[in-house]
Amino acid sequence: MQTIRHRHRLLTLAALAALSGAAFAQAPAPTAGKDALKEPQVRALLTEKGYTSIDDLDFEDGQWETDATSANGDRVDVRINPASGDIVAEKLVSNLSENDVKAKLAAAGYSKVHDVDFDDGVWKAEAERADGNDVEIHLAANTGEIIHVEND
Repeated sequence: MQTIRHRHRLLTLAALAALSGAAFAQAPAPTAGKDALKEPQVRALLTEKGYTSIDDLDFEDGQWETDATSANGDRVDVRINPASGDIVAEKLVSNLSENDVKAKLAAAGYSKVHDVDFDDGVWKAEAERADGNDVEIHLAANTGEIIHVEND
């Protein structure tokens, strides 16, 4: 009698396991939710962050994907989290343009700013200080904060 009850419990557990496994396997993929960013919002977000020439914006694999030109002029593949709006580019880019960097340096008292370049995640520029000395200046990628100045 106990063997029959034991078999019945095993069969019941096996049936429940099979049903729950099938239900789990058929569950739809999670979605970003009703508050997820839609295409116009994604375009506006990218534009606000300095991206231009936003091409082939598609929703794939649970995220937005596009090809765009970053503010520093690099062509990059970009992914956007539809729930958080986090932007991930294939390589480090800057929200600043060359003109933004020149304006920040002019506001900081530098003149004759030239050879502005974004390299390895840092803006670099050459300029003249108020005392007439030529310097090379390094600036943070997204804030334009001066992080290093050396005599040229």
